Parts: sequence; C-alpha cells; structure tokens
Amino acid sequence: MAMNSQGRPSKPLHTFDAGAYTDTFSGSRGLDQAEPLIFERGRFDNTGVDLPEPKGTKTRLDGLERSGELGLPGLSEPEAMRHYVRLSRKNYAIDLGLYPLGSCTMKHNPRLNEKLARLPGFIDIHPLQPHSTVQGAYELIGELAHWLMTLTNTPAVAMSPKAGAHGELCGMMAIRAALDARGEKNRRRVLVPESAHGTNPATAVQCGFTVDEIPADEGGRVDMEAFKAKLGDDVAGIMLTNPNTCGLFERDIREIADLIHEAGGYFYCDGANFNAIVGRVRPGDLGIDAMHINLHKTFSTPHGGGGPGSGPTVFSEALAPYAPVPYVKTDGEGWTMVEHEDEARADGGDPFGRMVAFHGNMGMFTRALSYMMSHGSDGLKQAAEDAVLNANYILARLKQVMTPAFEGTCMHEALFDDRFLKDTGVSTLDFAKAMIDEGYHPMTMYFPLVVHGAMLIEPTETESKAGLDRFCDTLEALAEAAKAGETERFTNAPVHAPAKRLDETKAARSPVLRWTPAEDTPQAAE
Repeated sequence: MAMNSQGRPSKPLHTFDAGAYTDTFSGSRGLDQAEPLIFERGRFDNTGVDLPEPKGTKTRLDGLERSGELGLPGLSEPEAMRHYVRLSRKNYAIDLGLYPLGSCTMKHNPRLNEKLARLPGFIDIHPLQPHSTVQGAYELIGELAHWLMTLTNTPAVAMSPKAGAHGELCGMMAIRAALDARGEKNRRRVLVPESAHGTNPATAVQCGFTVDEIPADEGGRVDMEAFKAKLGDDVAGIMLTNPNTCGLFERDIREIADLIHEAGGYFYCDGANFNAIVGRVRPGDLGIDAMHINLHKTFSTPHGGGGPGSGPTVFSEALAPYAPVPYVKTDGEGWTMVEHEDEARADGGDPFGRMVAFHGNMGMFTRALSYMMSHGSDGLKQAAEDAVLNANYILARLKQVMTPAFEGTCMHEALFDDRFLKDTGVSTLDFAKAMIDEGYHPMTMYFPLVVHGAMLIEPTETESKAGLDRFCDTLEALAEAAKAGETERFTNAPVHAPAKRLDETKAARSPVLRWTPAEDTPQAAE
C-alpha cells in the first residue's frame, strides 16, 4: 500500500554508518519495532469484530444508509493494542523524564487523582441525569469552587470554561457585558502587554475589542510610562499575565490595577502561571476583576498532550453578576444546578449567557480537588515554592554557559536568549533539536517574542536536584559543543529519534496533514 511521501514519513528512516549495517530487513531496530500507520497495518477487508445482522429493527435514516465500504482498517484486538502501545513508547511524557516545556503545559499528575477520577460515582455520570441522582457530583463542584475562590480571594467563579483560552473568553465576555450594562459601549480598547500570553490578544479580538500593545521595559515587565500614556475613556481594560511569560512577577501590579480602575476599565489577569504563586499570593488582593485558572497546570490533570482541559474563571464583586450559567448552588439541604438566565436573574445575577452545553469536565474537577485536598493549603504553597526554586536552580546553573534574558531571579520559568550561540552557526531551533538526541523534550522556543531566540524552561515542582543536575549537565555540554564548533551535531539533529529532521519551512508552508490512500483502496480513510 502506498502512502503520501510528503511530510512526516510513517516508517523509521535509517542511517548507514561506515563499517556497520544499521538498516534492517524488517524496519525494526533492536526491540524498537517499526510502526506504520494503522491504515497501513490493517486491511480494509478485515474486521475486528463480527456482529450479527440486526433483526426486527426499522431504520430511521430514510434511505441514507451507507452502501459502500466503511474504509477503515480492520485489526484484531491484540493488533490494535500493540499498535497503540508501540506508539506510546515513542511519545515523551513527564512519566519518562524531566519535561522542560515552559508556559501552561504539563506538570506532575499523581496517580491518586486518576484513581479518584475513575470512581464509578463520578466517571459514569450522564449530564442529563436528574439532580437528585448527582448530589455528590454537585457537592464536589461546589467544594472545588470554594477552594478556588478561597485561594484567589474572589467572591465568584464560573466552573464551566473548558480550557485556559476558554476561561479568558469567559472573563472578557463578562467585562464586555459589564461595560454594556454601564452604557459604555465606546470602551472597546484592551491593553495587552508584550509579556502576556499569546492567546490574550486573540481573545480580546474575539470579543469585539481592539488590542493596544504595551511594550516591556528593560527588565521584562510592563513599561509603566507607556501604560499610563495609553489610558483613556475608551479603554475597556487590561489583560496581564502574572507571573508573566518572561518568568517575572509584575511588581507594579497593584498600581496597574488602581490606574485601570480609575480610568474606568477592568483588570483581566491571565492565571495560567498561577502554579508559581498559589498559596502565597491571592490575586483578588492585587485588584484583579477576572482570572482564569488552568486546573491542568496548577492542580493536576493531564492536558499538555491535548487532553481535555478546564479553565474556571474567578470574578471580583464588580463582575460577579455577569458570570455565565450554568452553576451549582446549595440551600444547605441539597444541591441544584442553575441552568437558565432567568433563574440566575432571580438570584440577583445578570449572566452574559451560556458558553457550554453542560457544566464542565467532571474528571478534571475530581482530579483538581483530589490534588488540593491531598496537599492542603500548606502543601500547595510548598509546591509553588518548589517550582520556583527549581526554575531558579536551572537559571543559576546554566547562566555560566547560556545567557539569561534578564538579570536577577525568576518567579516562574527560567528564560534564556540566544546570545551564547552568536557566531556558532547554531540556532535556537538547532539547539532544541539536539536536546531530543540527548533524551529531553525541547523547551519552549522563540517565546516570549520580546526575547530574541528565546528558550523558556520550566521544570515541575517534583524534580529532584539529581534530575535537575543531569538536565543542566546536558545543556552545559551542548552549549560548550556549539561554542567549540561542533555545528553538525546540531544542524543534523535529531538523528536518534524515530522521525528525523523535517524541512521546517516546507512543513510550515505546505503541511501535509492527511494520509492519502492508494487509488484501489476505499475512501474515507482520513
């Protein structure tokens, strides 16, 4: 069976070393088996299961039933299981080693949380069950909401947003609703610092605002003079990330909050980096009006690989009435869910609407509350301190051979620029690819944009000193190799990974994201 040869090949590429055959007849190497696509491994005329023709049933498709073949590969259960197990072995995860990717990504996810999330009483819930049969689930959501409001010192929280960017959307929609309620539809300009998360400007535009960028000062924080100059009666608010994407705490955040409020705007805080300050700082004390929290980043829950997320958004007194439906509430005797805007208005609210069909991801809620209750408030504070300590340890270890983007300690990620690679012929991308050959997933590259050739490294709070030292030893060796002129080690990397170096430009400008079957195979095999 042929396959589209453009883009990423589905079979391992092989190299030939002088004096040794590294290619094999099977495509496998050692015990690392070659793994074609599932469409290439399975056969279209095979079926994994045999079901009898249903009898006595009447179709409701009115003649639209499929008449041709399904066009999906058929594999037995062991074949399918082995395929996905082999794929999983090619994946890098935090269960395998240090995961330095910065920003709102993966963290340690204790197995205890997984076990609790899979309890039958939670995992088997259907979103349309009667209220009386899901009282425990409602209580769990209410308890988690209580913890989030306590940790942020805010009076309200919307639990329904499905991810961080969705939480941003929730917060900005509440701000727009509040401005409209004040009759100030002229306020449509949102200030966004250069050091904010990349989704912030997109969210503002999605809500009908225009974006006005605030430059960073030499220290990587909001340029206060530029911020003050942009305030005006058309400003809706500011979207600020804290700690920001430079890994720094915005030390002027109280003044920023006061000034934006005096100007009539609202303060949206991107809370994706809340894991660095949870237990130590309550954002409500800093004057924020809305902030989303990535449960997957701060309170466990695997998400960085693309799994389901959850981004509850907390609100200040000013924005609390505009929080969306649905939400859970209790009268002390039992729990119920407020589904409709009319019901919310009867409670004194003025919701901007509804963002989701159902309330949220129950599994994420269960994992997050499990993480919180197993740590306690002192444990959450300790986790934040350990995460920041680990980032600073990496910053201190590597500053002799790499170039920190800013002076001093960091409050979240360790951020380097590419000055240490000047005149070596090695780029940030090359350096990151070489890390793959050394057994490490690359860090975040070229972000934040305010730093040239940025390398953003964020260890989790659970890394040991020995693990951090092994990581730093590797990066030190790579930095020294680059400076010593070992250019090919970098520009050809990775050479030990299942997939080799792609043509980055072609992959970006002419991506091939679809497998093309041979002409004699059925369609619908995408």
